[in-house]
Formats: sequence, structure tokens, C-alpha cells
Amino acid sequence: MTAKIGYDDVEVGTELPPLSVPVTRATLVRYAGASGDFNPIHWNEKFAKEVGLPDVIAHGMFTMAEAIRVVTDWTGDPGAVVEYGVRFTRPVVVPNDDTGALVEVSAKVAAKLEDGRVRVDLTATSAGQKVLGMARAVVRLA
Repeated sequence: MTAKIGYDDVEVGTELPPLSVPVTRATLVRYAGASGDFNPIHWNEKFAKEVGLPDVIAHGMFTMAEAIRVVTDWTGDPGAVVEYGVRFTRPVVVPNDDTGALVEVSAKVAAKLEDGRVRVDLTATSAGQKVLGMARAVVRLA
């Protein structure tokens, strides 16, 4: 696969289509099974509160993985991402109800680099709070 977006077709400031990711307790259980991360802060409300959290929280790596989808959906090729990093700033709190939490992700081209690459800066929020900081990806475009 190759990226569907051409390097010459983007400018600094180009905004990517935003992404909304619903997160429920069931989502966290499925992720725990797939990742092998069964830390009780991700599924046991009583335990999470005993260790000082407001409620069960989403896995950080789950949040990070879901956020990069804003870039992979835009490029059409997950292999176009050559670098990706974030800082975890706040947890995504997932209440035990029918709604759960919502992670809102936006992104824009922050720099055009050499060799057909661009740096994309991402913003991920949940409940009005930024949940990822310094979220950046380097992407090779067509």
C-alpha cells in the first residue's frame, strides 16, 4: 500500500478530518484480552477508586493507538506512518453506563519535511481535557 495523499497536495496547516472514538467498558475488556494488559484499573471500578482514580480508565496504549487512526484514515495506508510518539497527560475515564467516554481527535500538518514526509500534530481530548500531549507523527506521503 502507499499513501493516497500526495506530498504536493498538502500545505502546512492542512487539517485532517477529525475522528471520534467511543470507549465503553466492553471496549476495554476486548483491548485487555488482545493486549494481555489486565491491570484492574482498566476494568475494576472498586480497585481504580481505591488507588485514587475517579473511575476505570482506558489503557494508555489503546488511546494512543486509536488517536493515530486520524492519520492512517487520512493517508489510507498505516505503513505511511514512519514515526509516532505521545505523552500521556490525563487518563480517559470510562464510566459504567451505556455511553462510556468519547475521545475526540483532530490533527493538522505542522511541517513539510524532506523525502515526501510531513509532520502531523494531533490533539486528543476526552471530557474537554487533553489526554495526549506532544502527539506527533511523521508520515511519508505519495
